[in-house]
Amino acid sequence: MADMDDDELLEALGVEVEAKARGGRSPIEERVIAGFEDILNFAREHGRAPMHGEDRDISERLYAVRLDRLRELTEFHGLLAPLDDLGLLSGALPANSDEEIDDDALLAELGVGTDDANDLTTLKHVKPRAVAEEIANRTPCKDFAQFKPLFERIQKDLQTGLRKTRRFQIDAEIDKGDSFILGGQKAYVAEVGEEFLTEQGRRNARLRVIFDNGTESRGLLRSFQRALYKDEAGRRITEPDAGPLFSDG
Repeated sequence: MADMDDDELLEALGVEVEAKARGGRSPIEERVIAGFEDILNFAREHGRAPMHGEDRDISERLYAVRLDRLRELTEFHGLLAPLDDLGLLSGALPANSDEEIDDDALLAELGVGTDDANDLTTLKHVKPRAVAEEIANRTPCKDFAQFKPLFERIQKDLQTGLRKTRRFQIDAEIDKGDSFILGGQKAYVAEVGEEFLTEQGRRNARLRVIFDNGTESRGLLRSFQRALYKDEAGRRITEPDAGPLFSDG
């Protein structure tokens, strides 16, 4: 591939041109590293590379698109090689990449317009410490069988447009029965414990959150709320009858 300057590489990745970082790596290098770390985290959690396919979680399909781009942009391989202990760039870790996925189609399925594309398709860091800690605290869900049909229904509703997703806002309410996307997984709030107030006078409670990969967490509401907000791909999944109020448009 011919040499490309930073602006051309940014354009190839679908991100906006920004000024050089004050020190160390350039903005594009920081974004590429952060985006690749997200893919690595997914691969470590699932034991495989992200895969394409309509039956896959939308966030996983976005990771698969990003990985395909990085495999093509060999200029970044030297930068990422020290991090690639799983062999993602070389395809050593199995993944199904037969299906071509269009970013605009994925964004449309997520219920957002092209103006919001920068939040979901650029190689930004979407698993900060709050998200990583939340994932680390998950345990196997022993009664997942009773929740599996719910996740299947949610996925079907997203595909048919009965449900939409919207960016999670800071301090947004979280109640029993709410559904979200966190760290590339659908999450369902199955239980909300007895409420109490934090030192700042904010509502808090112990949650039981079930994830569509068969795990669960029993962390605090405020921690779950913080993880959703700090995850740039964190989304609230609306109820089927939520109406235009919950539309990103």
